[in-house]
This record gives sequence, C-alpha cells and structure tokens, in this order.
Amino acid sequence: MDSLQNDASVLQAELDQALERIGFEKLDAEETSLHKATEAADFWQDTDRAQTISKQQSKLERRLKPWRDLRQDTIDLVEMIGLGDDTLQEDLSLQLDDLYARFVRLKEELKLSGPYDDRNAIVSIHAGAGGTDAQDWAQMLLRMYVRYAEKSSWKVQTVEESAGEEAGIKSVTLEIEGDFAYGKLKGEHGVHRLVRLSPFNAESRETSFAKVEVMPVIDEPGVLEIDEKDLKIDVYRSGGHGGQSVNTTDSAVRITHLPTNIVVAIQNERSQLQNKETAMTILRSRLAQLQLEQHAERVSELKGPNEQAAWGNQIRSYVLHPYKQVKDLRSRYETSDIDSVLNGELDSLVEAYLDYALGQS
Repeated sequence: MDSLQNDASVLQAELDQALERIGFEKLDAEETSLHKATEAADFWQDTDRAQTISKQQSKLERRLKPWRDLRQDTIDLVEMIGLGDDTLQEDLSLQLDDLYARFVRLKEELKLSGPYDDRNAIVSIHAGAGGTDAQDWAQMLLRMYVRYAEKSSWKVQTVEESAGEEAGIKSVTLEIEGDFAYGKLKGEHGVHRLVRLSPFNAESRETSFAKVEVMPVIDEPGVLEIDEKDLKIDVYRSGGHGGQSVNTTDSAVRITHLPTNIVVAIQNERSQLQNKETAMTILRSRLAQLQLEQHAERVSELKGPNEQAAWGNQIRSYVLHPYKQVKDLRSRYETSDIDSVLNGELDSLVEAYLDYALGQS
C-alpha cells in the first residue's frame, strides 16, 4: 500500500505542475465569470455579444472539464489509499493506472498552452523570390493549408487574395476557425523553400520562396489595446469585389500602425465599417504575433517587423527534384513522402515542431 500511496502522490504532484503550467486557476475563474454573465437577466439583449460570450464559455468548459475531473478523481483516489484498506489495493491500483493514462493524454495539451494557442488563426501567404514559380508555390501552400484545415474539421474563410500575373497567387489571407488552430499552425510561420523542375521553364531546376505568416485572431479590442493616435486610416475606392455597387463608394480601408509601419488593407466586404472591423482584427492579430516574437509586454514597446531578416529565416525545405524530401530546419523532422505533406498531411510536422518548442521553453 505504501508503494501505491507513493505513486499516487507523484501523480498528484505532476498534475499540480501541469495545472500551473496551463494557468488552470486563471482559466477556471474566467470560465466562472463567463458562466455568470450568461445567467444575467439582460444577457440576450445584445445578441452578438451574447453569442460571443456563450462561445467563449463553451470553449473554456470543454478545455477545462477533463483537467477538473482528473484533479478531483486523483484527490479522491489519494484519500481512498490513505484509508489503508488492503482489500481495495487491487482495485485502487487499476484506478491509478487509469488516472495515469488520462494524465498522459492530457499532457499533450501542454504543448498548446501558449497565451493565444486556443484561438483561431489568420494565415497569410506571400510569394517571394522566384517569379511565376514562387507565385505557383504560394498557391501550392494555400492548397496544403486548406486541405489540412479540412482534415482537422476547421472552417476556412478567404479574407483577401491577389492573383498571380501568369499563374498562382501573389498573396492570400485566410481566417481559420477551429480548436487550437493558432497553436497547431504557429510553427508554420516563416519562409518555406521549394526546389523542383519548373513547370514554367522546361528542364530548369528552380528554387522558389514563399513567406507564411500565422497570427492568432484577436477580435476583442480589450485583449490588445491600440492607441488611436498611432493609427492612420485611409478610405479609397474598392477594386472589383462584391459587384459593381461596391465600386460606387469609398468602401475599402487601409490602416497603418505608425510605430511599426504595419499596413492592413481590406476591400472584400461591402461596407466601409465591415472592412474597417476586419482590418482592425488583422492588425491586432499581427501586433499580437509581433509581441510574442519580440517578448514585449506592451504594444508601445514593439518595433516594426524586420522583413529582410524574416525573409531569410527559412524554416522548412521542400525538395521535388532531384529527390523527394521535406525537412524542417528547427525540429529536424524529415520525410520523403512530400506528396502527402503537400496534400495536407501535416500532423507529423506539427507534432515535431510542438515537441521542439516545448523543449525550448
């Protein structure tokens, strides 16, 4: 019984450390506060706000319930073992094995315990050096991420897209909605390199680059405060999206964050207000990502992104010729099954990066 009690105490200690790491108490208090808000008499008077709060509360409840149940079951087991009833030893040992198995499964979540990991993601892809080949490569990456999102049962919405001159795309911005979308996709942030025989220049081996930006969706202004005086907002005529009626008004919006010189331009929505709201969401999301990269506590401390340095920050190579290989330069994970990867089979690459990132923390 002493050995069993020791094993149970070890589990309880490891569980407490894990709960501290994911910020369980803070999240639990937040979920309780949201739940109380849903019980207010006037809760549904503002339908949009009510739906947002209900969604946040439900999401937190799903995340916390397995941890909450495991903590209580562990406390109960430790108390039962403390009674010292040898006739229960076999049953209690089986219960302990079950608790350990549940804990091992939940520990995977520690890889996704960053401040924004449970949020939706904004993914932007930009063709880089390589001309038409690079624009085609950007479209291949777009297909890869859309396929991965579909396999993960996530929703994908195109926010902006700029077509290539001869093929592919110059750039595209997606909003991807799903549990831990940002946490799982954040490792894709960086420069992706492709080596292949060019389909646009016969027998020529080409190296193409595309830059992928992955940002957490920050659609609540209070999460990340931006000083109004730091914004320059321009409105202009929208160019061809949404029908001819769009072109009769100055509905497109360009927002510049002056301290960092980050520019977001949106023209897809029909109204200027909708375009401004979308642009502000993307701006907050980019600033949040920049804040994580620069380890800054406040937005006022941020410096503009170093585009040239970022462009050289190659994170992954994809080789289609003279051999087939995908290699992540951070986690060192590699596979020769590049066709599956380009078809959206990213789980192994995602897990390898999360393991690598956890080891760096």
